[in-house]
Formats: sequence, structure tokens, C-alpha cells
Amino acid sequence: MPPLPLSQSTQTRPLPQEWVLASANAGKQRELSTLIAPLGIRLRLASEWGLASAPETGTTFHENALIKARAAAQATGLPALADDSGLEVDALGGRPGIYSARFAGPRASDRQNNERLLLELAGIPPAARHARYRCVLAMVRSAADPAPVVGEGSWLGSIALQSVGDGGFGYDPLFIPAGETQTVAQLPPELKRSHSHRARAAAALLSELAACGWRFPHRP
Repeated sequence: MPPLPLSQSTQTRPLPQEWVLASANAGKQRELSTLIAPLGIRLRLASEWGLASAPETGTTFHENALIKARAAAQATGLPALADDSGLEVDALGGRPGIYSARFAGPRASDRQNNERLLLELAGIPPAARHARYRCVLAMVRSAADPAPVVGEGSWLGSIALQSVGDGGFGYDPLFIPAGETQTVAQLPPELKRSHSHRARAAAALLSELAACGWRFPHRP
């Protein structure tokens, strides 16, 4: 559904410089801060307020991103940005999908999730290990914002036979982007910042924000 039109007063009034990121993941904070740097806003982790993760009761990345953004805005009184992202593996029917962060259990570590994925793909040849990273970013000015802005992005690739590399986070040690021979955890961070699902979602988000007339502190 397209965002509702904004009032003239909202379009012309710059938004606050400090926003809350609905996450406790410092790696995600660093990555997103770089990707949305043109907006001139500071992203603070929701964990700074001691906030627990909002229950992800949605059935899609889009629904969960909005749930998390609205919950963070409600709890802090600040505008909020939320990311819901994950890995979809064709041989697993699209799993782990929205359950990527808890594939191996509610409190699973990245390593445990990677091990679970390799176990489920045991015996699947490289040619049949197609996958994609997906990301949805949602921005709300308040918990009840009637016109949230959303950007989506995907990154095609495949799953390696074993975990390789120590860069990045999540499934990066297993994900080989299309056209590459190394995992994201082995590739230069600059490549991820410019080609990843999150980078593409951020680019889409910036485009949507410009089209909707949102004004940020350092954005012309």
C-alpha cells in the first residue's frame, strides 16, 4: 500500500536529528548508519533504553519491520528505523526467512544458526544451493505514524559448503553473492555496503523519503 500523503506542515518541518534503531545489533547499527548517512541523523540502539525485542508476530519481513519500528518509537518517544531481514534458501522452501535470526532457537548465536543451516543442507550440491538475502527497512516518525516509509532490497547468491571468513555477521560466512567466489565474510566491506540487500533497501528507502517530502537536518 502506498504511503498516505503528508500534510504541508509535516513536509516543511525538519525531522529530529536523533532516531532510535529497533535493534540491539551494533553491527547492523554501523552498517545502517553508513547507508543512511545522507540524512544526517544519529541512530541509537534500542538496547540503550534496555528495550526487549518486540514480538515479531508478522508473517512477512514488511510486517515485522513495521511492528519493530512502531514499538521502538512508542517506547522511546523518538522517530524510529527498523530492519527486518533474513536469508531465503530455495532448497529449504524459502527457509529460514523471517526466522533467520532464531533459526537454531530463540537465543541462537550466528554460529549456531550457520551450523543449523549447514546441517539442513547436508548432501545438497553447490548447484542446488541457491539463496537470497532479503531486507525491508521501515521508518516511522511516531508510533502512530499513518504514513510509514518502507524500502526493500534483495541480494542473490548461494550457500557455501562450509563457513569461511570472519567479516560481517549473520549468515555472511556462508553466503556467496552471485558473480563472486568468496563469502561475504571474506569480501571487502565496501562491496557489502554498495551491493548488499541492506544497501539496496536503504537506497530504495532514501528514494521513497525524497518522493514523500520528508525533511531531515542535513538533507537538502
